[in-house]
Amino acid sequence: MTFAIIKERKNPPDRRVVFSPQHLAEARTQFPEATFIVESSDIRIFPDEAYAKLGFEVLEDVSHADVMIGVKEVPIEKLIPNKKYFYFSHTIKKQPYNRKLLIAMLEKNIEMYDHETIVKKNNARLIGFGRYAGLVGAYNGFRVLGLRDNLFTLPKVETLADLDEVKAELDKITIPNIKILLTGTGKVAHGAKEILDHLGIKQISDALYLTSQFTEPVYVMADVMEYAKRKDGIVGERSKFYKDPTGYVSNFMPYAKETDYFIAGHFYGNNAPYLFTREDAKHPDFRINLVADVSCDIDGPVASTIRPSTIADPFYGYDAMTEKEVAFNADNAITVMAVDNLPCELPKDASEGFGETFLKYVIPAFYNNDVDEVLKRAKITENGKLTERFNYLQDYINEE
Repeated sequence: MTFAIIKERKNPPDRRVVFSPQHLAEARTQFPEATFIVESSDIRIFPDEAYAKLGFEVLEDVSHADVMIGVKEVPIEKLIPNKKYFYFSHTIKKQPYNRKLLIAMLEKNIEMYDHETIVKKNNARLIGFGRYAGLVGAYNGFRVLGLRDNLFTLPKVETLADLDEVKAELDKITIPNIKILLTGTGKVAHGAKEILDHLGIKQISDALYLTSQFTEPVYVMADVMEYAKRKDGIVGERSKFYKDPTGYVSNFMPYAKETDYFIAGHFYGNNAPYLFTREDAKHPDFRINLVADVSCDIDGPVASTIRPSTIADPFYGYDAMTEKEVAFNADNAITVMAVDNLPCELPKDASEGFGETFLKYVIPAFYNNDVDEVLKRAKITENGKLTERFNYLQDYINEE
């Protein structure tokens, strides 16, 4: 079986890759029966020569490969029929902008495996760039805090070589006496937590956070069962919430009244309650004035996230009273960082981390009869149809 590392063709260019040269060499060692080739690319964080130096064929045409491995969506006109593809398709939440892509994959008889659908039996994600999104998102929040309040200057992450340089820059600053809320318990949230811990910010309990003031910066890592509660007053269970969140309402306002800087590192599921609404943000006791929305669900659970921002222009302001965008440093604005491709700012580290997990969980499945059913769970399309697990997308496909 031949695996091809394909060129990224989406705009703006994405420099990440699923396998660094070193991890691809590890894959070749572990699976000598597999053939790995690389499509030539002038934007990848690792140059063609780095792969060629390790003995990999770097080609302009990789259409003879069986499995195509990329990061971002492949343009419809570049999809090769009858192949297996791995990339983030951004279709499983019925995203309207990629409906035609899913239809094209069915028409071209493509076997699609979305990186997002590579999960354990309990549906926990096995691989992804989440940690790096959390790392960069939390850093960017501190960067704009320094800019907005004239406290310190942090360089853009994309100008730094790697995570070590990012942390070295953080060592030069002092964080003011603020309260920080971090939502989530997954890879994104733990990436953000890594930044908070590196800065030496004290982690405290929910009870203390909601009832006390401090003379130093502190943070709380809030689980979904803390900021969402059952309508009937019974204590909720996280697993049941994830299966069906319809019986829940937001319990976020107690946090909003105590928080200066909010890092949104949670996963937002369909039909879950919004964390805070536009009306909530108008409340006189609503204290949050800075949001690093790593999750970046537009016009959704975090009301101040009215659009995604970009690596080039990462910050904007949200005026709660007018519900309009303003300058990030405007008086009384909520400052928002909502870059939707944060790991792109740290392409080397992100690629190395991704390749490590892809080699651990995905490549073996092709050679062990998919004993853990990793591929079976991840497969969205097969033989021109949706697989049973993703049948819920049929009405999305059928939309006029």
